[in-house]
Amino acid sequence: MEDMFDLDGKVALVTGGGQGVGREAALRLAAHGALVAVNDFHEERALAVAAEIASAGGRAVGVAGDVSDFAAVKDMAQGVDAALGPVDILINNAGNAGPEAIGDLPKFWETDPTEWRRWMGTNLYGVMNCSHAVLPSMIARQTGRIVTVISDAGRIGDANYVVYSGAKSGAAGFMRGLARAVGRYSIGVNCVSLAAIETPGLAARLEDPDRRRKILGNYVLRRLGQPSDAANAILFLASAASSWVTGQTYAVNGGYAFSA
Repeated sequence: MEDMFDLDGKVALVTGGGQGVGREAALRLAAHGALVAVNDFHEERALAVAAEIASAGGRAVGVAGDVSDFAAVKDMAQGVDAALGPVDILINNAGNAGPEAIGDLPKFWETDPTEWRRWMGTNLYGVMNCSHAVLPSMIARQTGRIVTVISDAGRIGDANYVVYSGAKSGAAGFMRGLARAVGRYSIGVNCVSLAAIETPGLAARLEDPDRRRKILGNYVLRRLGQPSDAANAILFLASAASSWVTGQTYAVNGGYAFSA
C-alpha cells in the first residue's frame, strides 16, 4: 500500500523551527523523508535541530533569518535552494512577537504602532515574505504545499492579544486568497490553528498551578496541546494525504473553540 505520508526527496522549509512546534514539525517531516531547512532567528537553535535530524539519519541545514525582513527571506530561500534544492513544502511557523517572548501586555488602546509592528511583522508579513520567496519555483514546477500555523486568537479573538489576533486572522485570510490564486498550479495552501501548546515560552507562564487549572477549564479535552499534536496536522497538510485539501483551517485545539 502506498504511504501517503512519504516525503522522500521533498525539500521542506520550516520557519521558527528551533524549538517548540517548529522543532517537532521539522523532526516529523524529516522522519518521513523530507530534506529540511530549519529556520530560526537564533542561529544556534536552527543548527541544533538540524544536527538532531542529521544524527537520526536525515539531511538538514540550519538557516538563521528574520522572516519579517523581505530581503533576508529572499536570501534565505536562495541559500536553501543551493543547499538542498527548491522548496516543495513551506511551513510558516514563526510567530508570537518574533524573537521576543510574549509577556504581560498593556491594553490595545494604551499601545502605539511601534508595538504593533513586531506582531504584524512576524505573524502576517513573515507569512507573506516566505510565501512570496518560494512560490515562483513551486508555480514553475506545478507542485507545492504551504502550511501556515495560526492561532485560535485569530479565529475567535483574544482580548489580551488584540494585535496578535488581527495578525493571525490576516494570515488566515491571506492563505485563503492565496489558495484560490495558486490552486491551478497544484499547490495546496492551508492553515493549522492552535490553542495553548506546551512550549518553552508557555511553560514559565504556567508554573502557577491555579493558573494552569484555570486555563485547562477552557478545554473539552482536559490537557494542553503538545508540539506533536501540531506536527501531526502539519505532516498531513504537507503530504499527499491532503492532495484535495486547500484553503482550509484545521483547528488543533483540544476543543477550546468549535466551528461549523
